[in-house]
Amino acid sequence: MYSDRLAKRKTWILWVLLLLLLAGALCLIFSDGGRTLDDSSAAAIREAVQRSALQCYAVEGAYPSDLQYLEDNYGLQVNKQDFYVTYDAFASNLPPTVRVTRR
Repeated sequence: MYSDRLAKRKTWILWVLLLLLLAGALCLIFSDGGRTLDDSSAAAIREAVQRSALQCYAVEGAYPSDLQYLEDNYGLQVNKQDFYVTYDAFASNLPPTVRVTRR
């Protein structure tokens, strides 16, 4: 009788530990998923800016000097509430350096 209660208690403790382990694993997965989403969003913004700049170069023969020109003339939309976009144009015949970081 004593061994039955001990066996039930051990089984119950193992189930609780298993559930805690599973909950911890899910927390790690979902917290990392948000970071991955931010990284892919930043990469998508960077690629969109570079594509717009390349389109401007193909049409006008020069890269634009600032990001605002792309927004005004080429329909580029950037999420400025969540990301900082740094657009460095060295010369009109060289592609700009684009950096996107999370706010």
